[in-house]
Amino acid sequence: MPDALDLLKSRRSVKPREMTGPGPSPTELDTILTIGARVPDHGKLAPWRFIVFEGDARGRAGDIIANVFARKNPQATAAEIEVEKKRLTDAPLVIGIVSFTRPHPKVPPWEQELSAGASAMNLVTAATALGYGACWLTGWFAFDRDVLDGLGLKGDEKLAGLIHIGTPSKPSEDRPRPQLSEIVTRF
Repeated sequence: MPDALDLLKSRRSVKPREMTGPGPSPTELDTILTIGARVPDHGKLAPWRFIVFEGDARGRAGDIIANVFARKNPQATAAEIEVEKKRLTDAPLVIGIVSFTRPHPKVPPWEQELSAGASAMNLVTAATALGYGACWLTGWFAFDRDVLDGLGLKGDEKLAGLIHIGTPSKPSEDRPRPQLSEIVTRF
């Protein structure tokens, strides 16, 4: 396992289309999910939950996405619908982070949403630490109420993102990162 600081300094996203199997074992998945739930959570509200898409579930979710897309885009070609159907099939594992807020006198919704974001990042970091490629994505369907309903989200829940996890099929390229001099000020 890599040193924590080296891991954090070198982490990069791997495109789902550049992932293959195997994905995490059941034990590794439990580790990833446990780390995903170990985030700042003021008020101990746990304002997030996870949906695991693996095996045939990825295709069933893709059917929901494609059906909503086809219904809302009657001019769509069969090829465009097929692209939507395969949204979750490149990586062997996809974890959806469902975000919701609860009324609380000391913990505003914004803080609860940030906790869900921290959870998503912990999932990415845990998968990377285990040697897998990971990528946090959304897409039009992550914000479409009909898709969310089809995936089993309640009316007050949002999809903070989908973490695609698999074995990288090639080394991933780093992207330009901001220079500290451009993003850091001192008060």
